[in-house]
Amino acid sequence: MKQLLPLTLLLLLLSHPTSAQQKKEQTGFDVTRNLEVFADIYRQLDMFYVDTISADTAIQWAINGMLQEIDPYTVYFPNDDQDDLRRMATGRYAGIGALIRAYKKLDRCVIEEPYEHCPAQESGVRAGDIIISIDGRDIKGWPTSRVSENLRGEAGTTFELIVQRPGETNQRSFKITRRQIQQPCLPWYGIVDEASHTGYLLLTEFTDQSAREVRHAILDMKQQGMQRLIFDLRDNYGGSVSEAVEIVGFFVPRGTLVVSTKGKVPATCHDYQTPAEPIDTVMPVAVLVNSNSASAAEIVSGALQDLDRATILGQRTYGKGLVQGVREVSYRGQLKITTARYYIPSGRCIQAYDFRHRTAEGAATTLPDSLTREFHTRQGRPVRDGGGILPDSILAVDSVPTMVYDLFNSDTFFNYITSYVTRHPTAPQPGAFSLSDEDYAAFSDSIASSNFTYNGRTAAALDQLRQLARIEGRLEHASAEFDALEQKLKENDVATDLHRFRHHIQPYLETEIISRYHFQQGALHHQMLQDPGVKKAIETLNTH
Repeated sequence: MKQLLPLTLLLLLLSHPTSAQQKKEQTGFDVTRNLEVFADIYRQLDMFYVDTISADTAIQWAINGMLQEIDPYTVYFPNDDQDDLRRMATGRYAGIGALIRAYKKLDRCVIEEPYEHCPAQESGVRAGDIIISIDGRDIKGWPTSRVSENLRGEAGTTFELIVQRPGETNQRSFKITRRQIQQPCLPWYGIVDEASHTGYLLLTEFTDQSAREVRHAILDMKQQGMQRLIFDLRDNYGGSVSEAVEIVGFFVPRGTLVVSTKGKVPATCHDYQTPAEPIDTVMPVAVLVNSNSASAAEIVSGALQDLDRATILGQRTYGKGLVQGVREVSYRGQLKITTARYYIPSGRCIQAYDFRHRTAEGAATTLPDSLTREFHTRQGRPVRDGGGILPDSILAVDSVPTMVYDLFNSDTFFNYITSYVTRHPTAPQPGAFSLSDEDYAAFSDSIASSNFTYNGRTAAALDQLRQLARIEGRLEHASAEFDALEQKLKENDVATDLHRFRHHIQPYLETEIISRYHFQQGALHHQMLQDPGVKKAIETLNTH
């Protein structure tokens, strides 16, 4: 490449380019110069650095570092590492169909949830089974990522899984044949309020099957008498734009503009209109969103809001107004790259984060509400850009104490559910199951008498504050107050907190118990019938 530079400079001098051409060719020169500097630095490291450096590893570091500075959505997938990209697009992978989790006590992994109608469940594997070996390899000490990688494999391959089931002396052996697993993007739907004929569907992601599954669910519930619909997009991180457009088309006339994309090159600029005749253009619809609703979920909720076709309830959405495409790169790699911004029917772009201008700490900046612009829905209601989708009705978030998070993620909590299921062979019914006061007292006694501990973050913060007070010479003056607060915090033991936070703990405990008998669908059914957001959506729809 260095030998070409004198010829390039000579051509520049002879051609007398315009200023626009000079700018374009200077940019090309900058690219060449910087790539040569990068290559030279790597050669120097390869030759002189004290330790051997893997070319694949070092270049991957460099690529990842560059892309992370651009935005978190632009990602490089080498040829041998494209399973994640395929799973994002299709929701499919080859394996046994089970979630696993770390089991710290034994330094092993345990089956957290076998998916219904998948190889693990059909072979007899249960939640709570402790994994001993995979095809003769003892997995003790393996991280969950390595265990998961070994459970997956080529569809049609068979392996031996040995587990230890709690309460049993002998280990169990299962011959399991891997097959293609389709992760459900619509894990549950159904009528949640018979009196008002309100249906509910939960969509967790936008894969290449989403629109088909949503269409089937809506038609099925309409046959059951559905007259109102709750569309739950909470914690939906998005996915396919075309699937989102097709889903919006179920509720608005054919040919309605849903979203426009605008990028640097013409191929990335496109107007997406609904492609088919709708299912129902008048049925009242409520869409539930939260701060984790992003991308395609924001296209659906934002378009239905801009078209005045649905009432949006929940919390302000994430604010991802960027579109990614996949480009092939050298040696059969794939680059998922941000190619455009998208604009919903009112004309607004809801992108909240500016990744090109970061704070001193490296965080992306956001646009203050005072600087956002006003747009209008089809019926003239004001909406704003620059910060996600602001719901028509804000629902307060009931914050969960950190003690509860620590409890839910503990082996102690998981083990209690396993033991409960062992003692209760009869399956409780979703929606009708509730732990009695005696049941919850037994649960509390079991947890309080175990070795469960949780991170007392308030006490830790108090210690830090005490240190700061000592440094500033204020500790002696406030010593009595510090001692009183410390004593007050010590009174918050496990048993006390299990009682104090029962309204947080019991619903989750019941849902987890239901999931052991009825899997994901049963757990979601039970959970949705008690969900405050769903109840508020039913109330809102009943006013239409």
